Amino acid sequence: MSQNTFHVALYVEDLDAAVARYRKLLGQEPAKVRHDYAKFELVDPPVILSLNTGGKAGTVSHLGIRYPGTADVASELVRAKQEQLDLLEQKGTTCCYAKADKFWVRDADGLPWEMYTLLADADAETAADPNLREFLGQADATRERASTGCC
Repeated sequence: MSQNTFHVALYVEDLDAAVARYRKLLGQEPAKVRHDYAKFELVDPPVILSLNTGGKAGTVSHLGIRYPGTADVASELVRAKQEQLDLLEQKGTTCCYAKADKFWVRDADGLPWEMYTLLADADAETAADPNLREFLGQADATRERASTGCC
């Protein structure tokens, strides 16, 4: 039975050093490593920890929940719309070396939450969506570096 998985995305200054430290801290190898991104997938408790470059090191980029399938995301999207939450919907988007169906919301303090399901791995980062950059408050980052701030 598939389950929802909590997602935490952190900004790091030195990706290699962060990966080395989290290998020791978590006792496992990362599920994915690229030049600007790494992801650890813990089974118990179910957590996806992603490490991203490009933001203020030591801060949270965003939180989220990975759902087992597209239908789960669609149900949560309907619920979020019924609650009249401001959101950004993205279907079949490629970000963080993965293709996903997702939507973004903010908590009461403005922290972004990514609600998504993974459709497939991708070779490219491709996070240059200007609507996402605006939603995340990274409009200037698009010009500087389009590959930061996503999962």
